[in-house]
Amino acid sequence: VYLNGHFIGYAEDSFTPSEFDLTPYIQAKDNILAVEVFKHSTASWLEDQDMFRFSGIFRSVELLALPRTHLMDLDIKPTVVNDYHDGVFNAKLHFMGKTSGNVHVLVEDIDGKTLLNKKLPLKSTVEIENETFANVHLWDNHDPYLYQLIIEVHDQDGKLVELIPYQFGFRKIEITKDHVVLLNGKRLIINGVNRHEWDAKRGRSITLADMKQDIATFKHNNINAVRTCHYPNQIPWYYLCDQNGIYMMAENNLESHGTWQKLGQVEATSNVPGSIPEWREVVVDRARSNYETFKNHTAILFWSLGNESYAGSNIAAMNKLYKDHDSSRLTHYEGVFHAPEFKKEISDLESCMYLPPKEAEEYLQNPKKPLVECEYMHDMGNSDGGMGSYIKLIDKYPQYMGGFIWDFIDQALLVHDPVSGQDVLRYGGDFDDRHSDYEFSGDGLMFADRTPKPAMQEVRYYYGLHK
Repeated sequence: VYLNGHFIGYAEDSFTPSEFDLTPYIQAKDNILAVEVFKHSTASWLEDQDMFRFSGIFRSVELLALPRTHLMDLDIKPTVVNDYHDGVFNAKLHFMGKTSGNVHVLVEDIDGKTLLNKKLPLKSTVEIENETFANVHLWDNHDPYLYQLIIEVHDQDGKLVELIPYQFGFRKIEITKDHVVLLNGKRLIINGVNRHEWDAKRGRSITLADMKQDIATFKHNNINAVRTCHYPNQIPWYYLCDQNGIYMMAENNLESHGTWQKLGQVEATSNVPGSIPEWREVVVDRARSNYETFKNHTAILFWSLGNESYAGSNIAAMNKLYKDHDSSRLTHYEGVFHAPEFKKEISDLESCMYLPPKEAEEYLQNPKKPLVECEYMHDMGNSDGGMGSYIKLIDKYPQYMGGFIWDFIDQALLVHDPVSGQDVLRYGGDFDDRHSDYEFSGDGLMFADRTPKPAMQEVRYYYGLHK
């Protein structure tokens, strides 16, 4: 990023928001902002997801003007206590700029009743500690109840300089000694999907309307959970999941299967990031960014360390970062399925991909952790006819959480066919691209134009058995 000929900064990680401070070089008018975008970088080793390889900017770019004194970071920690009856509210507010004035913090319920009303001196860090709310309304998929937090920042003259609203909920996720995952004291069942961000005309650049349509499709078909495969999604998606009670597995932008999968076989001698010291801070930074960006979202129940990146001390360091910062959520990572020596220090859940029902049942005879299938029922073509075999396990084994179908929407592009004169969906290999995995990214419950496939009927029925 350059402004008026001055170098401002550089960032990698193509799915995580980056901010650049333009203040030192901005002019009153006639500014020239230049952005140089690279298709490949050192980050390419960590972004080997199964998808079309596009280049360029595919998410929104915004120019923000902030008051000199402003809220830089908000960290809220609502917890549930006293046998799921009461809530405890903690918040830490970090401010930039002059710290003279005051900050007014309010919490209201959905009816506008005030639960917290505090006016505090403005300092670089302002803390709200252990405020107890009696008989809180808990948040879940059936009743995604959100409280309203309002923060007002006033300068030394009493003038309002910033107003920050934020919605949050109270909920508690935990694992029993018998390896059963509970949400608000009740068994948690995942009727989930993996969801890539995709539009048949715009590729990876999706709109708010696309997101709202996907939420409506979820609710109509009894889908209650989503894995943000395999990268942080656009920020509005997390707010929509908060508001609609969609349980989230929030995943880092990490996949490196090409470094350890050789012709379908596990061969990890060249695994990245593995335990290679040079990759440690790179991947930990991705975990830190994911946490800091989305830490206040009630819908997030699981932090996922990435996808198909084997294991190693660097993955363990990511897990540690989440556990050090956040006791209100569980961590998830499937890669230790291939490297069991790391199971004790990575992931609260036993996770696997495409584990047949019989093998899942064998594990559930003596489980060491709750079992979730982070990918199952690969939905290529006219699929999911065997879904009932998995769903039966839910009634039989309380340690079986269910899973996330692979996946929600095909990755294909709608293009004009000069022969037929019609717009048609084209997949990998249809653009004279070689080498190609052809239609391997066409695994959705929906076609790329968001038309449901027949498999969606199976999903609605079977997921409806455990709403």
